[in-house]
Order: sequence, then structure tokens, then C-alpha cells
Amino acid sequence: MDASTPTRRLCRAAVLAVAVALAVTACTSGGSGSADNVAKSEPPRQDSQDINAKPLDQVKDGGEVRFQLDQWITQWNPLQVDGGTYTDTVDLIRAVEPALFGTDASGTFQPNPDYLVEAKVASTSPQVITYKLNPKAKWSDGKPLSYLDFKADWQTSNGKDPAYNINDPSGYELISAVEQGADPTEVKVTFAQPYADWQNLFRPLIPAAGISTPDAFNKGWLEKIPITAGPFKIGVADKTAQTLSLVPDPAWWGTKAKLDKITFRVMDKSASIQAYLNNEIDLASASTAAAYGQLKNAKDTVIRTASPWDEQHISFGGNGALADQKVRQALGRALDRSALIKIANNGVPVEFKPLGNHIIMPNQTGYQDNSGDWAKFDLAAAKKLLDEAGWRESGSGPRTKDGQSLELHWVLSDGTPQAQFDLATAAVAMWQAAGVKVDLDKVPANDFFAKYVTPGKFDLASWRNTDSFPNSKSLANFRLPIGDNSFQNPSRLGSQGIDDLLKKAAGTVDPVEAAKLYNQADAKIWELGHTVELYQRPVVAAARKGLANYGAFGLGSIDYSKIGWEK
Repeated sequence: MDASTPTRRLCRAAVLAVAVALAVTACTSGGSGSADNVAKSEPPRQDSQDINAKPLDQVKDGGEVRFQLDQWITQWNPLQVDGGTYTDTVDLIRAVEPALFGTDASGTFQPNPDYLVEAKVASTSPQVITYKLNPKAKWSDGKPLSYLDFKADWQTSNGKDPAYNINDPSGYELISAVEQGADPTEVKVTFAQPYADWQNLFRPLIPAAGISTPDAFNKGWLEKIPITAGPFKIGVADKTAQTLSLVPDPAWWGTKAKLDKITFRVMDKSASIQAYLNNEIDLASASTAAAYGQLKNAKDTVIRTASPWDEQHISFGGNGALADQKVRQALGRALDRSALIKIANNGVPVEFKPLGNHIIMPNQTGYQDNSGDWAKFDLAAAKKLLDEAGWRESGSGPRTKDGQSLELHWVLSDGTPQAQFDLATAAVAMWQAAGVKVDLDKVPANDFFAKYVTPGKFDLASWRNTDSFPNSKSLANFRLPIGDNSFQNPSRLGSQGIDDLLKKAAGTVDPVEAAKLYNQADAKIWELGHTVELYQRPVVAAARKGLANYGAFGLGSIDYSKIGWEK
């Protein structure tokens, strides 16, 4: 080791300290430079929900509620890979298509009587589920819901026909038969292997007539919803104005929706703050220092919080230098997560705590921290891993190997909140201290997923995974790709061992035993260097006073038909 080494380490440490200090200062109060003086509450507990829940007789008939939408929805088929990527799509489609089950605040499945008279496990060996459908339930083309719809959803989503570009085969790939039961209103679903989270399948149910061919499945839902069966239907979809509205469907057989209209406008989070203050929308995220600072004292406003399945992480790509597991592990060891989390948490009234699990959130039963040493800040260990991977220190510049410099690119959406950009800046300084050069590349928000994340064209990227609940849905986030289908695992990093554990867990009916398997898989995901988890992201939202049955849902699902204004 040459004599310049201590000096070089000191310089890099100084750069790290300055960058973190600047990042923390920049985001503490939306740019004012003052210290974080916002009191922190503990993260909401498991069964928390903050939606101003009101019985329907206390909600006005009629009126409009206006919401922000992160981006224009192009693909409306949630079974298709592009449609299943975005939480907005899945949430909205459940307002116009059958959601056979909802979840309550604790994350427990509850059958929806508008679609189901009953659903039960009729046999355990083999596992057979029978669904008794509400005879009033009909598609907008006049056909009753039937086993044919269940059969089509299964056959298109089980992964056996690559012509269907599917979102996630989990559960569907375990079904061996879908048949009519005792009469046309009964559906019998038989599994080749047990599947614990069967209530999460057919949620929503997509009509057979809308996905009858690969072309219809992949392209028939682009910019349109061909068939519906929900309390709402699409009113206006104006792509030029980036405005979408839902209106009550007069053919709906259930309890009439309270509102006359729900309007969604596409805008980024920063624009939504001013839109809320201008009384143009009725709810806005207040989960950053800048947003909370502007919204907390807004007129006629209530701040609502809950803990959903929602996490912020840093993902590693699987190409180039990052194809080497030791390099990915080194990047994880070089990060001081507590410093990064402090940056994101400054100015926000709910404490962000380090997340030690990729699958189970801290407010879920079975959670344990499996990060071990892989998320423990240790610069010397990071450097040792890079040495072992053949990347040698090279003066004051980045490490080199075979004449190549260790230079990586972190792709960021140009709509990234300032606090997250500050977090990335601090992480870059931490990696620089280990001899890794990372460039921050901003790209248009509408291109971030479509052109970079989903195709796997990134070295580093950070986004939120939301609604990977129940736990069996995590398989799609980490499973090995099949052909061109990467499911919800854009880094394409994985192992057969992880897949096997996640599949075994999904088939384990005993929740205690299932949690053990999920935690074993999670430990392997940490060791793989797939993702560095940062924190579970609580919902902190500013809601218009009087808005009923909407806000921060936690592990519960949204029922758009109940949203309205208090009497």
C-alpha cells in the first residue's frame, strides 16, 4: 500500500461528510437551511387507517372529488406487464372491474358481496376453491360473470403461453383446472399445489371477452377499457388535457356510488402541492419536507397518516460491473443508511426507520430484520470486496480493472423530489469514498420506467415498490426472468434458491411457517445484492376537510363507491 493512501482516504471522507451535510441542509425545510424541527411520531401500527370513515348515511349524495395522478395510464389491463406495473392502474381498475375481495385495515381479505355470495375452500387435497357469484353481477356487454372469465384470466396469466405478455403468474401457475360448479353462478377452481393467498387472485376479475386473444390481451386495453362491471365507468379520458374522470355506471346493481364524478389530473408531486393550495385537487401527498411545510397549515385541511405496503430502496442492475455479486455487495456495505434515511425524513412528521426486509413490512406479522452485515456501513469491508472483485484503487480517481474505470450511472426521474435527489447525492459521495464513481442521470418522468427501469437499462435506480401484498406477490419482484419476461424484477437478478423458497412459502397455508420461508428467502435476497432497502414509506397526506372514506388506507383497499363529502 503506497504512502498516499491515508491522504486519499481522508479526502474521500471529507467529500462524504460535506456532501451529506449539504444534502441534509438542502432538504430540511424546503431550502430554507434551517434544522429539522418537526416533531416525529412513531410509524402507524399494523391496523391503522386514517380515512375519515363515515357510514353512507352520513355522506352527501352527489358532488365531485378531484385527485392527482402520477402519469397518464396507457395500458389498462392489470394482467398485462405494463398495466400491472403502476399502483394507479390497479387501484383505478378496481373501481370499474370486479374486485372479488377487498382488504381491511389489518390487511385481512373480506369478500365483496356485490360480486360474491360466498367463496370457500371446498377441499384441501387437492386445494379446491368454490366461488358462488352474485347472480345480479353482469358485464357491460350484458353477459353474466361466469367461470369463463375465471378460466380466461387463469389461462392467459399462468405463463404457459409466451404470446401473453403477463404481469405476474404467481398463483395462476398453480391452478390445474377452472370449471363451472353446481350451476352457472358457481365457479370451481382446482390447484395442482396449495396456494395460501388464493383470495388475491381474480382481483380484479378481467372479462374473458376482453382478453380472448394475445392481441386483445396485449393491445385491446391500450388507452381504453373495453368492458366494465363496477360502480363506476370511464366518463372522459382526455389525453391532451391529461384528465380522466370516473362517473357512476347506471347499470350497476349494487349500492349507488355517492359521488357524481371523480376527476384525476396528471401532474407531478411538486405541482400537486400548489394545485391543492389553489383548491384544484382535494388530496396531496405531504410526505416530503417541502410538501408538509406548505400543506400542514393549509385552510380546511387535515393531515392523514398510515403505514401501507410501501418501501423506498436502491436497486442494482445486473449488467457490466454489477454482474459481479461482490461489487453489488460492496455498494451496499459502503452506504450509511441511517444518514440517507435522515435526509429523506427531515421535515416529515412520521419517523422513517431502517427497513430490514424486502418482503414483509414492519407493521405486518412475521417481520424480522434479515439485512445482517449486508446493509451495515463498513467502508473497509466494501473496499475489500471491491479488491476481491479485481477493482484496484487508482490514485484519486475511480477504481480500475482491465483498463476500465468503475463508473456507474444512477438513473433518476426529473420529477424526483428534492429530498430524494439529496439522498442520491449523498449516496454518490459514499460510493466515491470506496473508489466508485457514480453519475446522476436525470431522464423525463414519462420515460423513467418505460425506457429505463422496465427494460433493465440502469446501473442504479431508486423507486418505491407499493402494494406487494399479500406476501406471495413478492415472487414477481425477485423471480428469475423467463425469456424476455422479467415480471416485476427489472434488474433481472435472482436465483433458483430464492424462487424455490418464495414458491414454497406461497403454498404454505400456516402463516407462521410461511413467514419463516419468506424470511429465509429475504436473507438470500440481501446476500445476492439485489436491492438495498431504505425505509417503509408512510402515507402522509393533506386531505380537504369533510372528505369522507378516503385518505391514508394502510394495508386496506380503496372503495371508490363510498368516497364523498360529509353531510
